[in-house]
Amino acid sequence: MPNFRLTLEYDGTGFSGWQVQAGAVRTLQGELEAAVLRVTGVRVRAHGAGRTDAGVHAEGQVANLKLETALAAPALQRALNAVLPPDLAVVMAEVVADEFHARYHARAKLYRYRLWNGTHPSPLRAARAWWVKPALDVAAMASAGALLLGTHDFACFQDMGSEVESTVRTLTRCDVLGTPGLPGPGARGEVEIHVEGSGFLRHMVRILVGTLVQVGTGRREPGSLPAVLAARDRSAAGPTAPPQGLSLVRVEYGTHSGRACESA
Repeated sequence: MPNFRLTLEYDGTGFSGWQVQAGAVRTLQGELEAAVLRVTGVRVRAHGAGRTDAGVHAEGQVANLKLETALAAPALQRALNAVLPPDLAVVMAEVVADEFHARYHARAKLYRYRLWNGTHPSPLRAARAWWVKPALDVAAMASAGALLLGTHDFACFQDMGSEVESTVRTLTRCDVLGTPGLPGPGARGEVEIHVEGSGFLRHMVRILVGTLVQVGTGRREPGSLPAVLAARDRSAAGPTAPPQGLSLVRVEYGTHSGRACESA
């Protein structure tokens, strides 16, 4: 039975996250599986690389599903896009090795968080960025973010009530970028935070962003981040940033990409 790897783009505003839930709740997994059923008449289970939260967007979410169909991958992509809602699309489809699993074989994920740092709200950015009115010290935020690189216990950046075997994660990138032409303290414009790592705890990126914004507004010293990590307590970190600024940019698989098999 062919194993299809799908790369998905979506606007998360109208979704209650990735995972199918009880009740009449609109989810990405549910919409994708309903589209497959409509196109092929077959019920499948789609496995996503990550369970993005309600309101979180994606440019490069990856899912896989095993499906017996006469449709080749490009034809399946076209057929799904013809019936999917306008806020969800398949940007690539390919047949991969049978053992490939979008979640279990993921080796790294890159997220981008967008901030609108202006004296007034920006209606055109409202669904894609968090409006932070006080001027942000982008350099201080970048300095603080660099202190989070490496392997640490990120328990303080995990949503309360989550249950995982380990809260140790590895960050390989935490960049804070101001709008070109508006660098340094007091930058006014768009600010992006790029975070890449081997895996993430629930709300980890959004809590990290909330903490860096506190640094940027002067409420927290850049050098305080190691102490926050050492506390291993959610109350030591900053607030959880709202979901609309967050996007899953890409998922890396390394040697487990599943692409040893040619696309159908």
